[in-house]
Amino acid sequence: MKNLYWSLLACLLTGTAMGQELAKGTVYVDANGNGRQDRKEMGIQGVSVSNGYDVVQTDKSGRYELPVKNDNIIFVVKPSGYALPVDQDNHPKFYYIHKPNGSPKLKYAGVEPTGPLPKAIDFGLKPAEEQTKFSAFVFGDPQAYTPEELEFFKRGIVDEAKNKKGPLFGISLGDLVGDDLSLHPGYKQTVGQMGLPWFNVMGNHDMNYDVQQDSLADEGFERSFGPANYAFNVGNAHFIVLDNIMYPHPETGEGYQGGLRKEQLDFLENNLKFVPKDKLVVLAFHIPLNPDNNKSFRDADRQRIFDLLAEYPNTLALSAHTHYQQQNLYTDKHGWKGSKPFHEYNVGTTSGDWYSGQMNAQNVPASTMRDGTPKGYAILDIDGNTYKFDYKVAGKEDNYSIGVFGPSVIKAKYAGRYHVYANFFLGSANDKVRYKIDNKDWKEMMRIVAEDPAYVRDLLVYDGAEQLVAGRRPSDATKSEHLWRLKLPKLKAGKHSIQIEATDMFGRVHTATKEIEVVE
Repeated sequence: MKNLYWSLLACLLTGTAMGQELAKGTVYVDANGNGRQDRKEMGIQGVSVSNGYDVVQTDKSGRYELPVKNDNIIFVVKPSGYALPVDQDNHPKFYYIHKPNGSPKLKYAGVEPTGPLPKAIDFGLKPAEEQTKFSAFVFGDPQAYTPEELEFFKRGIVDEAKNKKGPLFGISLGDLVGDDLSLHPGYKQTVGQMGLPWFNVMGNHDMNYDVQQDSLADEGFERSFGPANYAFNVGNAHFIVLDNIMYPHPETGEGYQGGLRKEQLDFLENNLKFVPKDKLVVLAFHIPLNPDNNKSFRDADRQRIFDLLAEYPNTLALSAHTHYQQQNLYTDKHGWKGSKPFHEYNVGTTSGDWYSGQMNAQNVPASTMRDGTPKGYAILDIDGNTYKFDYKVAGKEDNYSIGVFGPSVIKAKYAGRYHVYANFFLGSANDKVRYKIDNKDWKEMMRIVAEDPAYVRDLLVYDGAEQLVAGRRPSDATKSEHLWRLKLPKLKAGKHSIQIEATDMFGRVHTATKEIEVVE
């Protein structure tokens, strides 16, 4: 009986060992960039490698081992001071897809069968001069539904932004296309014209909708872009990209909800074990964390994110999805435990209000967002473990940061009945905006949460039209979180100049001017 017991135990252990596969490989210095490890090219120690759940670090020879199943993507977490190879569209090549049987059959194809696990999955990195002070492009929702809208994205955003010098790389915060995943290669080729390594976040319009479980909703995304959850380092900043759309909705089975599966949160935890506390940790995802609506983003998942980041004093989150722009500051009342508020920049979109409105000077739809923010893109500036950012309005000068709305001509006896509005596109609830008229004393403008009247005016061109107005009618206005107002005082007849000055959360001053003529 005892011999039988040991024989059965040996068979069980042997079967377990045979059923478990290990991905093995080396992270090495690819000095000549030929994509293979030559005799004199050394391994790199202390580099994180992941299967999307577990995270390990390479040994002194650059070697690693990771368990894999039949649906894993093995990827390297780029260390600072190295560059990833890129393909012809400047898409970083930092991963290997392991799907021996391929993706299930779907309307939009996923990954073809990859076959047996290779004996080695190696990652070659090229040394690169990488400063701790750098900048990056941040694009919200390109979201093209058609080839024509992809062309709008190219002409309205890419053709301008690609000539801007300085940023090291770019990242798009999801909704790369609008439900038609066959447009992913076209998007990839278009954004590749930026000429920089470009990272991508998955959005709710980048999903396979014909699936029954969330872990399969990213099959089409993986085909074009690789893992939907990954990380990389630049300078003293650590970037973590997460797919935070749960589809189908975990409770109703219909639609989607913001949140993360347990294995995604475990990846975040396992990855952070190797991230020093003095780093700037930047999370990039699609749906804002929204603590006021559990239906929008699952409370428990946001809380675990906050708990995992609590010991990191320097953090930032980047999201998109809403098609307006806001600065979300989370504190202890939202479950954040850090010493200063957790800042989420909900970035305006490159598609604006879904390519709506009349054609502008670039011969693309003006597509102002429904909070009055013009379409454009952000530029994130990082210095060590601190950051600041700018929002670049497409087709405007770099210093255009305040949209001013008000009358240009008024009658003197009715001056006090008029208001002037300032939409400070980067503004937050804590910012100060002030004004002075004709170089007199500065006075504070009043922050209001209301619809931007400039946007409402443009919307009424459609709603009050007596003849057909070209272009798609813009969306209804939504209340802006970065709008200020002043009431005009009594003014004598003549020309008057109103100077407006906004100070942002980084202490920088932004200005705008409004000229008004007063007549008797």
